[in-house]
Amino acid sequence: MKQQIPNAITLLNLFCGCCALVNVFYGHFISVFWFLFVAGLADYLDGAVARWLGVHSSLGKELDSLADLVSFGVVPGAILYMLLTENPVPEVVPQLNWMAAPAFLVSIFSGLRLAKFNLDTRQSENFIGLSTPPACLFVTGLMLIYYYNSFGIGQQIATPWVLYPVILVLSYLLVAEIPMFSFKFKQLTWSGNEIRITFALLSIVLLIVLREAAFSLIILLYILVNLFLLGKNSKIQS
Repeated sequence: MKQQIPNAITLLNLFCGCCALVNVFYGHFISVFWFLFVAGLADYLDGAVARWLGVHSSLGKELDSLADLVSFGVVPGAILYMLLTENPVPEVVPQLNWMAAPAFLVSIFSGLRLAKFNLDTRQSENFIGLSTPPACLFVTGLMLIYYYNSFGIGQQIATPWVLYPVILVLSYLLVAEIPMFSFKFKQLTWSGNEIRITFALLSIVLLIVLREAAFSLIILLYILVNLFLLGKNSKIQS
């Protein structure tokens, strides 16, 4: 029974991902955000609870990837699809919009990333490439900027000129051989968690100041910090 508790939390992630997906296609973007928030919380907690209870299973690992594919792979693809469909096309299109279909490249590469992750023994503590939750958070941030028209750039965000490059860059980063730090705290101490704690505090400040417009910026900074650390480590090794 104890072993199934983390799996139940993972299934909550999957349930919220399914609910978020439905809300995307109805245009209820605020509901999408909150369902993804709970999905992300469940995704973070299932591993923490498993470690706390001292239970691990192959089923839990596979189930976690399947849930992540829906919540943080399919849903961001659907969000990008809807953004591409809604602007500049004002009416709801009753059939597949092929000009918006490239949005699901993010979903495809998320699936590829998660399959590689399950086979990659190098990613026990940190990540190789951008993990699916931050990629999803970046897309969710764009959705909120569009919805609230933050700083008057909402309409500019939801254009092919912005979203097509975003799709290509995210798809590449999901499978890129770029080391990226995770936000998993094995010990609540400063030593060994300097980057995580500093970045978390910076993220809180950005959220207070920029509110919904902060999410995409936080992930952009996360990517840039990891690229800087990669370049710095490369110089040290050379």
